[in-house]
Amino acid sequence: MGESMDDLDFKDHFSKGSADYASYRPSYPLDLVNKLADLCPTQNRVLDCGCGTGQLSVLLAERFNEVIATDASVAQIAKAEQKDRVVYKTALAEQSGLDDESVDLITVAQAAHWLDLDKFYKEVNRVAKPNGILALITYGVLHVEGAADSLVQDFYYQTIGPYWPAERRHVEEGYRSLPFPFAEITVPTITMQEFWNLDELLGYLNTWSAVKEAKNILGFNPVDQLRVALLPEWGDCENKKKISWPLSVRAGQVKGR
Repeated sequence: MGESMDDLDFKDHFSKGSADYASYRPSYPLDLVNKLADLCPTQNRVLDCGCGTGQLSVLLAERFNEVIATDASVAQIAKAEQKDRVVYKTALAEQSGLDDESVDLITVAQAAHWLDLDKFYKEVNRVAKPNGILALITYGVLHVEGAADSLVQDFYYQTIGPYWPAERRHVEEGYRSLPFPFAEITVPTITMQEFWNLDELLGYLNTWSAVKEAKNILGFNPVDQLRVALLPEWGDCENKKKISWPLSVRAGQVKGR
């Protein structure tokens, strides 16, 4: 395609701490994969761009014969979960290296806001089969059951609010403000949820790019202060609480014929 990875602006917020990312990021529901697979005329090959450590990639293998999972971060790929039918590659979403019209479904989970969308959409049009599907997937701000939720919301919006990259607003808006030049398909609402103890929750918060930026600027980890504030509300830190995220999907048919 004539460009190297250096020719595109790869905003790497996640290579450092890839092991934590693999351990503490929430799992996507299989219901999401089933809904996406059912939109595709065939389930031969899916391209999962910005795959991180493979949270969605391994689930896609439940419905597709082959999953090509790409990420620009070597560190993320190195920590990715191995599974039959999943092939990991270090590559930009804008430069997959796949053949023309070779993919039934292209997914981008929690990463579309980092991409050069003009170049990415050209790549989507190139690699998608006729009637192929593109799905931009994102989950918003978490909610914790009980009184702890107000402390977590205050932490997100107030304590580390100033440290989020500007692109974060697209996640909060469920990608609705991103350009999307495809025939849109409505995907029913899906909720992600986990049952986590306190340290699992805090481990997840420590994967946030805004927490990493706050640590660099402030010289301490604000998650440590949140832990102290949460303990009275949480009780035994081994208690499991329900954590939920609203999941948004912008799906579209790439080339109807």
